[in-house]
Amino acid sequence: MSLFKHGRYSGYLRPISYLIDLGIVNGLAILYFFENINPIVYVIFMSVSWIMMSVVSKFYEVYRYTREVTILALILRQLVLFTLLIFAFNGYYHELNIRPNAIIKYVLSVFLLISIFKFTIYYLLQKYRSEFGGNYRTTVILGRNKNTRALESFFKKNPEYGYMHKKSFDFKSQSKHSLEECFKYINQENIDEIYCSISELSSDEISEVVDFADNNLKLVKFLPDNKEIYAKKLKYEYYEYIPILSLRNIPLQDNINQVIKRGFDILFASGVIIFILSWLTPLVAIMIKLESRGPVFFKQSRNGFNYKEFDCYKFRSMTPNINAHLYQATRDDNRVTKVGRFIRKTSIDELPQFFNVLFGDMSVVGPRPHMVSHTNMYAKKIDKFMVRHFVKPGITGLAQVSGYRGEVESDKDIIGRVKYDIFYIENWSILLDIKIISQTFLNAVKGEEKAY
Repeated sequence: MSLFKHGRYSGYLRPISYLIDLGIVNGLAILYFFENINPIVYVIFMSVSWIMMSVVSKFYEVYRYTREVTILALILRQLVLFTLLIFAFNGYYHELNIRPNAIIKYVLSVFLLISIFKFTIYYLLQKYRSEFGGNYRTTVILGRNKNTRALESFFKKNPEYGYMHKKSFDFKSQSKHSLEECFKYINQENIDEIYCSISELSSDEISEVVDFADNNLKLVKFLPDNKEIYAKKLKYEYYEYIPILSLRNIPLQDNINQVIKRGFDILFASGVIIFILSWLTPLVAIMIKLESRGPVFFKQSRNGFNYKEFDCYKFRSMTPNINAHLYQATRDDNRVTKVGRFIRKTSIDELPQFFNVLFGDMSVVGPRPHMVSHTNMYAKKIDKFMVRHFVKPGITGLAQVSGYRGEVESDKDIIGRVKYDIFYIENWSILLDIKIISQTFLNAVKGEEKAY
């Protein structure tokens, strides 16, 4: 999967850490006081509580630039919360009569093992990066001053953090570089992250860098000074003592959010396939076959996460034609069959895409994928169009329930879609997904003007 290329963090690390820690929490309880309690009640209560505490305390938000003292602080904070939770559990089930010294021994044993595991993984990853050159991100720095030299030195002296610095660009010396040279080099060398000194660039140049990064799927971060950056989301981080600003914070780049969304997708898609598509597919197939010759399903290449192409499935709603992969359906399109008009109006034609969700190519909610020919066209003419590919495409999306579904009649339509898609990417939550799904269902029941 493209998610696990060299420039990304391992998508398995955080879920595995959760599972191991939960194994420690529940396993040690067997040694200390499982004979006094209902094990099923304890495991369910403690597992759910541990996950909720971890999200609130950010216990698993350990990155390649996180210092040991920060990890220790996270462990101590989690220790306090967990101790309070255990005493609260014992107080609620006071009839268990668990002695305080047993609780203290249990808590300390849990956190001793979790601490050993956490620091072992931390140091093994550092060793893996420094000795074998794995799990790294390539970087460039735009600007030459005291701060950028300090950052460059940090990258070179700390290979265990997994940054491979390729080049720094100077914009003020006699042999100064141009932004065009920078952009060409970044694409040629497949650079992952761009670090930009605000004091070295004008506002227009900063805008150019941001636009380039958005349109080429690059991450851009800023070394701050007294200038202002106007953006919805700014993430403040420290590489040792060097402050770094990230312009676009994407919640779905957090591994736990990916696990939550993927779990929701699998459950929801499985429910639709089992309880709806299992009986609806034969009925739709018979209607399609009775009206026109051709396959029941229609397959079309579209661009998904990280611009990767995949086959998107739908119930066939048109007579077979050579232009199906080039032109969208328009109002009163004579290619659309009578059955096709009905299943398009009710969005039934989109239901096979729940198989795409199970395959991992799509999500239930996300930016709608476009035909490959349209993606290439819009990427060249619509600013920030490529930002949509930072996440998986969806069967429905915020843009679609906000009036931007169906045919793109003008650039205004696609610009509106991009605006809503970027808002969704930057503000994702599982509650937002549920709200969009609910609105999609209501729109399908009522019928939509542009569903043709």
